[in-house]
Amino acid sequence: MVTTQSGINSEVTLFTDDDLYLFNEGSHFNLYEKLGSHQLTHNGVEGTYFAVWAPNATYVTVKGDFNGWNQDSHPLRARGNTGIWEGFIPGITKGNIYKYRLVSRSGYEVEKADPVALAYEVPPKTAAVVWDGEYTWNDREWMEKRHKHNALNAPISIYEVHLGSWMRVPEEGNRSLSYRELATKLREYVQETGFTHVEFLPITEHPFFGSWGYQATGFFAPTSRYGTPQDFMYLVDYLHQHDIGVILDWVPSHFPTDQHGLSYFDGTHLYEHSDPRQGYHPDWNSSIFNYGRNEVSSFLISSAFFWLDKCHIDGLRVDAVASMLYLDYSRKAGEWIPNRFGSNENLEAIAFLRRFNEAVYSRFPDVVTIAEESTSWAMVSRPTFLGGLGFGMKWDMGWMHDTLSYMSHEPIHRKFHHNQLTFRMLYAFNENFVLPLSHDEVVHGKGSLIDKMPGDHWQKFANLRSLFGYMYAQSAKKLLFMGGEFGQWQEWKHDSSLDWHLLEYPMHAGLKQWVADLNRTYRQESALHELDCDPAGFEWIDCNDSQNSTISLIRKGSVQVSGVKGEISPSRVEPEAWNPNPVGTVLVVCNFTPVPRFNYRVGVPAGGFWQELLNSDAQEYGGSSLGNLGGVHAEEIPYHGRPYSLNITLPPLAVVFFKCC
Repeated sequence: MVTTQSGINSEVTLFTDDDLYLFNEGSHFNLYEKLGSHQLTHNGVEGTYFAVWAPNATYVTVKGDFNGWNQDSHPLRARGNTGIWEGFIPGITKGNIYKYRLVSRSGYEVEKADPVALAYEVPPKTAAVVWDGEYTWNDREWMEKRHKHNALNAPISIYEVHLGSWMRVPEEGNRSLSYRELATKLREYVQETGFTHVEFLPITEHPFFGSWGYQATGFFAPTSRYGTPQDFMYLVDYLHQHDIGVILDWVPSHFPTDQHGLSYFDGTHLYEHSDPRQGYHPDWNSSIFNYGRNEVSSFLISSAFFWLDKCHIDGLRVDAVASMLYLDYSRKAGEWIPNRFGSNENLEAIAFLRRFNEAVYSRFPDVVTIAEESTSWAMVSRPTFLGGLGFGMKWDMGWMHDTLSYMSHEPIHRKFHHNQLTFRMLYAFNENFVLPLSHDEVVHGKGSLIDKMPGDHWQKFANLRSLFGYMYAQSAKKLLFMGGEFGQWQEWKHDSSLDWHLLEYPMHAGLKQWVADLNRTYRQESALHELDCDPAGFEWIDCNDSQNSTISLIRKGSVQVSGVKGEISPSRVEPEAWNPNPVGTVLVVCNFTPVPRFNYRVGVPAGGFWQELLNSDAQEYGGSSLGNLGGVHAEEIPYHGRPYSLNITLPPLAVVFFKCC
């Protein structure tokens, strides 16, 4: 054993030769078990082992509250030429704070927080905290069946949440709720509104609260603003125990240039490209990861594994994928470097994303990865062996843009923009889509969802109910940002609470009830979710009635498609098994004008009684109470190319759901 005068043991290590090889190769995805700080006992002595990657440093020390922040008292040793500096320091225990002091070959000195720390001081302080990732989980039942909750044929309705502003405590200086306080309140609310999953805006540690977490410095640590890592694990655990999935926004696209973070880490451009044409992000004034560096790949995929492994996260929504895919993203001519073929695809980032998805689905086959990709890049949610990026799902940004544009028009003008409603079905099954009405649409002067709607007070609410109804009628999974479900008037503000007092007013409470009933029906009716990602589950009845600004469609589940439970597409069913079953088919009719339409005829595929499942114009939602008295009997009058038809009352600015019984 080699022990320095300071008492540091420089021979204790957690790295095997295989670990080092895999790390340098870019294939070590459990770095949180090796790098960072780890409490252990060596030869009967308790202390903490430290390890940091700094290949261009000539001298690395640990300084903290345990040595009076002395920059030279606890030096680490280099592990050969691997770039790893390590050492065991007796007496350091959970809760001690520390930083690394690094001296580069050029003599440049920096102080950095540990990139693989599991906890940090509460911002604006920036030191790392010695901590552990141990937690006793109680969600075995959820973990055993979560593959069913994350499947493409499952109902997935996501409530997007910024933990720091969802609900605050005005009596205590308007502070945010803690992770443990959120557990009970968020669980109750999500169950009440019927969402299947919550998606947290990034909770990875970040120095600037106004970045909403998208400028992360701690890729392995939940922000200490709301509690400890174990407090965050308790939140996830508690939601799981109540059958609520948890998706986390994860940001491998860039990182901030804060002095204590990853930028210029060991006196060189270690994590980022040195050339600003590749390593600087003009939109966010941040650094771009060097995806071609093996150790950076290990670091990022290890971060993803940490959240899935140690925190039982059910899915990762990967932010800003488009900015990763294109070398000229947000850049003018001359501000970017083409790839070796002379084009603008970022080949290293593409390879990284494919490797990330392959690694995640290999180790955690029951989770889901979701890409926020805003362009028409092909096969984002298709397997890598087919040439895709390997994501499980992709946000449909085109639907969001077209639909919000359509809904913002005065109803009298909507007939001139009808294609914005129908265009999506030309590409709707090219990917496994999520329809997002996300935080990005209610900030930076864009206005809240309800404020985007035209008309007087009543019409704004009716329009928003129609938007949500149309969203749930479409083939895709759903995502709604907090506040939209009850009609928050103000744009989202990250430093204040949602306006919960609005629920005291009937129109806001009615809108929330409409969303809850949409979620309930979406979950209960297999036709509305089972074939979300299969064209066999969707059929237009009439998409051409632009003069009246109406559309009608039907949704089908596997039973309605094939008559054989569990089949996904008629193309996969043997001909003798083909036996269409209309019972359970859902008809959706939308009226995007304030004109009620009586005796409105809609073709349907079968006779019998069609029950009115949902009507956004019902009185309990704040509507005018026009409807169909529980349902309509089909008449043997061919219409819209179908053998039967319904003569219905179509309320103003409303969406009506019928089920074939």
